[in-house]
Amino acid sequence: MSHLMNAALTAAARGWPVFPLRPGSKVNALHHEDRCPRTGDCADGHAKPEQRATTDPDRIRAAWATRAFNVGLATGPAGLVVIDLDPPKPSDPPGTLSGAKILDALCRAAGEQLPPTFTVTTPSGGLHRYFTAPPEPKVRSNQDILGRHIDHRAWGGYVVAPGSTTPNGTYTVTDDRPVAPLPGWVHAKLTEPPRIKASPIYPLVGQPAGRRAAYASAALRNEEANVASAPDGTRNKVLVRAARALGRLVASGDLDRMVVEEALSRGAEAAGLKPYEYRSALTSALNWSIRNNPSSRQTA
Repeated sequence: MSHLMNAALTAAARGWPVFPLRPGSKVNALHHEDRCPRTGDCADGHAKPEQRATTDPDRIRAAWATRAFNVGLATGPAGLVVIDLDPPKPSDPPGTLSGAKILDALCRAAGEQLPPTFTVTTPSGGLHRYFTAPPEPKVRSNQDILGRHIDHRAWGGYVVAPGSTTPNGTYTVTDDRPVAPLPGWVHAKLTEPPRIKASPIYPLVGQPAGRRAAYASAALRNEEANVASAPDGTRNKVLVRAARALGRLVASGDLDRMVVEEALSRGAEAAGLKPYEYRSALTSALNWSIRNNPSSRQTA
């Protein structure tokens, strides 16, 4: 237990607010909205983990004295953007590149480089590269903006802090240099407003195939981002609305249902929902939309 307490205190000493994760896990150990007692930090309404995270050594010692909690690092309040580079998944097709290689290719294509910075190697063999965030515009957590297998954690998200351990291994600092500023060109990509709205969907009908595909892809990205950034009290409502909107594209054949489910699941979990909290609503909303929007796809 002491090494995990030390990990939490070390992060806090850097000015990075922390909160408990379940022992051996990446899952938030704090109470969820549906069980909020509305006391303490939540006296004025349910507070998310990033709002309840702390750098207070006394609070940290008191919490970690009770159990061997892993350490969640609230990236937004810490003033950080952490680029999470994942290795290919076992289910990926042969030859799928890792997030690190995709990011290298993106840098070469842009004629840019990422500066060396504080880096943590994850138990899966991925990397967390830490950067200080510019004050504006605010960066929110999201997935795949920079490419497949590249997530980023900022406001609305968290990372597992170094020293934490899962059954697969330990989050380990492999480059302890100072945290570098987030390059401007990366900041611009992460905060660029979407160019296509996710709704209305019906104008897709009759459009050329290339335009339909671009519209559907943008709708998928935007609805995932909408779900990921939904505030407390609206998350399931936003998820259902997104599923109903994208269900029309599943019905028309412009999107694959599995792809939609995966994207909205990522968004829901980025917003802080757990599978048991959103899975039924997601499935029901998609079923409703597909049933009530029979395919009207026209041959281009």
